Amino acid sequence: MPGQPPSPLVAGADPARSLDLLLVNAPLRDYSARPRVNDFTLPVLGMAYIATYAAQEGYNVGVLDAEAHGLGIAQTASIVNDAAPRWAGFNLLAPTYEVSAAIAAGLDPAIKVMLGGHQAKAMPARILADPRMGRCEALILGEGETRAARLLDDHRHRDTMPGVMWPGLAGKPVASRGKGAQWLAPDINALPLVDRAYLARDPHPEKGRMQANIVGARGCPYNCSFCGAAVSANPDITIRVRTPESILAEMDRLRQDKVTAFRFVDDLFLGHRRVIDTMMDAFTAAGTGDWAKWDATGRINILNRLDDAALDRMVAAGLREVALGIESGSQRMLTLIDKRITPDMARDVVGRLTRHGISVKGYFILGFPGETAEEVDTTVALIRDLWNLTDPMPGAFTASAFEYRPYPGTPDWDRLTAAGKYTPDQLLNYTAVDLTSDGTDEALFERDEFNFSVNLPLADASIRRIRASLVAVQREQWARLNSAAA
Repeated sequence: MPGQPPSPLVAGADPARSLDLLLVNAPLRDYSARPRVNDFTLPVLGMAYIATYAAQEGYNVGVLDAEAHGLGIAQTASIVNDAAPRWAGFNLLAPTYEVSAAIAAGLDPAIKVMLGGHQAKAMPARILADPRMGRCEALILGEGETRAARLLDDHRHRDTMPGVMWPGLAGKPVASRGKGAQWLAPDINALPLVDRAYLARDPHPEKGRMQANIVGARGCPYNCSFCGAAVSANPDITIRVRTPESILAEMDRLRQDKVTAFRFVDDLFLGHRRVIDTMMDAFTAAGTGDWAKWDATGRINILNRLDDAALDRMVAAGLREVALGIESGSQRMLTLIDKRITPDMARDVVGRLTRHGISVKGYFILGFPGETAEEVDTTVALIRDLWNLTDPMPGAFTASAFEYRPYPGTPDWDRLTAAGKYTPDQLLNYTAVDLTSDGTDEALFERDEFNFSVNLPLADASIRRIRASLVAVQREQWARLNSAAA
């Protein structure tokens, strides 16, 4: 039975038609219990790709980004129930799984549930055995555009496609018998360009321009031990790079909406030399740098091999900022997590980029398994070295540091569970950590929603020591940013 017109918070849906699918991005925590203290959020590009493809196939799809809107569990479930979609889809992530399960448990029994995401892929049997997910009709392993649309046609198609599971009798999950690589790794150049109507805050104002997030490739060839995108955790993922023509077409379309800044969020845009050369050829020929600025994620070991001429060429093509996963100042930790870099390599790359006027955002993790207090201090010292190194440079360096947490399916998870010291239940016990002193420390607001912990002594350094270091880094970074602004 069709529901009422969906809430204004449901993005992209046609209110005159009944909803076929409502994709739900669960909040990182229940904001009815403690409201969020900032408006920082990442766009749900994966959901937007699924929604855009399904809409192209004729279905009415909406996206409810409960994280972007700061919703609570009950409010999110109520919005879904009022919209009465045939299907509700959830992107399951380890830190938000419990929130997602609580929302799913509160849905009207007439709504069929579709599941996907990293957590669904890493622990499908556990999820399908969860009674809160009892109305799941399809759990999709991996990229979901084509299979989600096929399920909307008729959920009985689920057995004709590979990588689909659902609850069976006596709690045993059933796996589909279908085959076909085209279902698992769709041609990303054949997918329609993302319809931004499905995104709550993208494009958005950023650094004096309208900015949009964009995906240039799928898959990662690296095996960082803590990362859900590690190649060993995703043997089904074929690495695919969009053609320059496809990327430039999306940028040109967004330019019509006054977008002149872009953030490439995939791992390969500045993480593979051939991709860099191909894209810089295309950007140079198209004159992209004459009207656009862009940011991208980079790999230190790849950027370390570029000469000054290559960096100048990227600047001329519009490069504004590079995000680098530096992670640690300890060589022992960098080797353990298979980062393939050294602290000196990080110093050299950050120094060269900022010297060329390219800003750098460095990401760091404190509290890796087995990390000592001295190694935590070494990472903090590296952050301060990079601040001092780049202070005179035309490009800026900013640091974001997080407490380590394990994710299912990663090499770290396998090591931690194989040792027998911790159970999956313990390692999945993510809880939000309030570093903001009950909401009074403005320096810590920006990343408040991303502070999660399993509260286990995984590192040799104490949890108290790790969190004190996190607070010190973030306070110092906040003071530096505000001093520069003043």
